[in-house]
Amino acid sequence: MTATEEATEGSPRPRLLVFALIVIALVASLAASTLTGSESRWSPDLALDLEGGTQIILTPVTDDGSEITPEDISQAIEIIRQRVDASGVAEAEITSQGGSNIVVGLPGTPSEETLDLVRTSAVLRLRAVIDYTGQVLANTGLQPVYEPGVDVTEEQLAQAREQADLNGDGSISAEPTETPDSPSSDAWITEEILYQALTLDCTSESARVQNAYSAADSPVVACDPTTGASYILGPAELDGSHIDQATSGPRVNEMGQTIGGWQVNMEFTGEGGDLFGQVTTRLAGYPYGTAKNLFAIVLDGSIISVASLQAPILGGSASISGSFTAPEAASLANQLSFGSLPLTFEVQSEEQISATLGSEQLVNSLIAGAIGAGLIVLYLLWQYQGLGLLAVTSITMVMGLSYLTISLLSWTMGYRLSLAGVVGLIISIGISADSFIVYFERVRDEIREGRTLRDAVDYGWNRARQTILVSDAVNLVAAIVLYFLAVGGVRGFAFTLGLTTVIDVVVVILFTYPVMKLLVRTKFFGEGHRLSGMSAASLGADPVYAGRGRVRDRGVSKSEAKANAKKARRAAASEDAAQAAARAGTAVDTLDEKSQRKKGRAQTPESHSPGERPMTLAQRKAAERRAGRDEN
Repeated sequence: MTATEEATEGSPRPRLLVFALIVIALVASLAASTLTGSESRWSPDLALDLEGGTQIILTPVTDDGSEITPEDISQAIEIIRQRVDASGVAEAEITSQGGSNIVVGLPGTPSEETLDLVRTSAVLRLRAVIDYTGQVLANTGLQPVYEPGVDVTEEQLAQAREQADLNGDGSISAEPTETPDSPSSDAWITEEILYQALTLDCTSESARVQNAYSAADSPVVACDPTTGASYILGPAELDGSHIDQATSGPRVNEMGQTIGGWQVNMEFTGEGGDLFGQVTTRLAGYPYGTAKNLFAIVLDGSIISVASLQAPILGGSASISGSFTAPEAASLANQLSFGSLPLTFEVQSEEQISATLGSEQLVNSLIAGAIGAGLIVLYLLWQYQGLGLLAVTSITMVMGLSYLTISLLSWTMGYRLSLAGVVGLIISIGISADSFIVYFERVRDEIREGRTLRDAVDYGWNRARQTILVSDAVNLVAAIVLYFLAVGGVRGFAFTLGLTTVIDVVVVILFTYPVMKLLVRTKFFGEGHRLSGMSAASLGADPVYAGRGRVRDRGVSKSEAKANAKKARRAAASEDAAQAAARAGTAVDTLDEKSQRKKGRAQTPESHSPGERPMTLAQRKAAERRAGRDEN
């Protein structure tokens, strides 16, 4: 396989097809929801700072009048936050006011169920297990109406009501058909319990909220989030107020020796110890390992622990052991401690509040974003010319997909767009532009190296792809860390930043690169038009691609040609100088020759033999006189 074949990654059309399907799916989902629902889903819901909402001020109180510590307030805030998040309400603001009140801001118009989540305190209850939900449904021949992970529809609820109405009177009864002899009696499995069992999906986030406010003296169907199993539980027999404290530590035997593993230790109050002793005495009478031998600890409608009994537990102390790790044991102990808080809330006020920032700030932010985007577009067009149009189109795709995705999440998950989220969207424009710049510069480098334009697109992509992925991965990791460590509006910023980073990768891989491969097949880009942004001559290299698949030698680049021309001028100048010097040297030689001739006449080199010293003028004249006398 040649290097060119390695660089080529097949036809671009499959990638573009996948990208088109993603866009069509988003648009079709929002269109279907808008047409079938009561409100438009084409725009996301806004958060508290942009839309306003409901503000509730709560004052924690204690039953015994004891002082409320800041730790109690922090624990209460955390519990309320968990409840609100579990209900699907995003961008809620929960803060402490003066160290004595808790202020809860819910965006938009929250449901009455969500308001109840905030108004009430955390409730920890211990309930006996009556049976496994699946076993009861199998015995009665009923089938759950839900699909795991999918919200139950009105049609499914009607189907469940029809199944649970065992006597066919058209209503779902919550009254037992016979008087239960204990909280573990099967008589508590009423039509209402069967209806809950048919509709409760333990894989759904709403399952926890569904039974958060079940009455203490009524049975309930509850989920164990750790296993996904559900149980039918009898009326509550103890609550959190009966637990004095809960701690975690190494597992020990009756002799106090560690035997490996971890356990949670509970200390009951005097009344709680007596009640727990009565309950465990009854449960221990059932065969070990059966459902009725179990008791469940339920916090806010969710089971946090299910334990079996081998013997009655008397004395006011109990321990829960199992396959715990140290963090899991500590978490369970904390949950038991939270539930044991004797806190209740008094609602001081509940009112509608306007947006703290409002539409004016949103408009200003959008204007700022539009100015920034405009400057980026101008730069891309100036720097990359024809390629700049592809970059602008890609950025438009990123922003469009981000908007559609946020609208979809707002509809399906209750996400709300805050001003911090808008900032995250604006910053993502620069992240997207950075990806395209990396790719285009790599392509240009390949052109400068002398590759054909088609090869430059593939080789440039192979080199730029890893850089783009690493850069986006760093942004995504930062966004994830920020999302889980921060609260409030900062989480909204982290969410939109992470979302748009993922969308940027999708657009670059499924849209930008395939379109680039198609563009290079056109005459304008493929033959390196000077305005295409891919002209070899404009990039500092003579065009090596002669068109129609013909490639010629690279030749000399423009810079090299300039350098060569400069050298030539210098050489010509040097040659002229040499010639001038030569001419000057000839003249000197001529003068030397004249001088030598004068010296020759003076010295008459022929008058003396080689090796003899030449005669001076006086000696020569004297010799001439002697020769004249000799001749006479």
